[in-house]
Amino acid sequence: MPKLLQKKKLPDSPGVYFFLGRNKKLLYIGRATSLRSRVRSYFDGRLHETRGPWVEKMVGEAKSIDFKKTDSVLEAILLEADLIKKFQPPYNTREKDDKSFNCVVITDEAFPRVLVVRHREIDSLTLKIKNCKLKITYGPFTSGSDLRGALKIIRKIFPYRDTCEPNQRRPCFNRQIGLCPGVCDGTVSEKEYRRTIRQLQLFFEGKKRMLLTTLKKEMRSAIQREAFEEANVLKNRIQAVTHIQDVSLFRREKNTSTERIESYDIAHTGGKSSVGVMTVVEGGLPNKNEYRLFNLKTTTPGDDVGGLCEVVTRRLAHSEWAKPAFIVVDGGQPQKDAIEEVLEDVGLLIPVIAVKKDARHRPQELLGSIQLIKKYQQAILLANAEAHRFAIGRHRKRRGKDFLHA
Repeated sequence: MPKLLQKKKLPDSPGVYFFLGRNKKLLYIGRATSLRSRVRSYFDGRLHETRGPWVEKMVGEAKSIDFKKTDSVLEAILLEADLIKKFQPPYNTREKDDKSFNCVVITDEAFPRVLVVRHREIDSLTLKIKNCKLKITYGPFTSGSDLRGALKIIRKIFPYRDTCEPNQRRPCFNRQIGLCPGVCDGTVSEKEYRRTIRQLQLFFEGKKRMLLTTLKKEMRSAIQREAFEEANVLKNRIQAVTHIQDVSLFRREKNTSTERIESYDIAHTGGKSSVGVMTVVEGGLPNKNEYRLFNLKTTTPGDDVGGLCEVVTRRLAHSEWAKPAFIVVDGGQPQKDAIEEVLEDVGLLIPVIAVKKDARHRPQELLGSIQLIKKYQQAILLANAEAHRFAIGRHRKRRGKDFLHA
């Protein structure tokens, strides 16, 4: 067992972990579904391959590890973003400075909106987005998919306004499904709505104990006023905060970094209506929320190898997306060599597996690391099949649009 772990009994629970250097200097902050599994993954002998030289350098400088447990993965996501923003550890620099990451903002108006915006859209001096003044911002958050999942849970607990207009008398769609408290149709007062927003702020700031105290106090007050419907809403909110149901955010730690497989494919008809796609398999299952479509812009029509290179190059520009354990491409040795060159140009050592097909477009041979192929053959074939299916489907839609506009 590495020396850094010998004195730490890491729990198998969600939380945030800290790599500390000399004199307890904070080097890096991360979050985990399982603190034990996540931290131990830094010492599995594959750090350079799975995390890259930046993280490998950080671990080499670390002298100790600390952690803070949370009651849920959701709270770990919020705490990580808050701590990175507050302490700005040097090895979180890339994440902290990347303006493409998302932030959650609360607007400064009578009925505040809760919105997700790009970090680069926020004027940090005036705290504005476009012509709208902000009350507070949270983030940036390093994972867009995790933030979306978190907000789905949060909004069920604390319904809020996003795009609807106040007092328009007609309920918006989110009002009909319980995600808007009634700002649109005037069924919630400004005072009552602002109370919910204050509760939401306490939750985002990790002040769970204070939040629960506030909710219980407000529930008792509602009961004394015989406002039993309001008291019941508060009671349900207390239960939801106390027992957060965030199963959708749980992923085994091996799936978040060492088993994210990205697969790429190109589809066209005689070089026309070309599209490229990225599909993702995590833990042996497709993660369709992570699928991406690329309309080819610079590639010569019919150049499949060039198309793959364009797609992978554009994907790598998104440093906020999770890093794959390895990449799967549809094709043979030329495709494999070309993508490896793209990765080398940006200093990434990510293995590439090519799926060579026969005349009937059936997998004939897998080219690449024998160890990876042996261990992940089924997931590789699934990722490749998903990429082919997704590419063909998107190409047909593109071809139809091109035909209509011809």
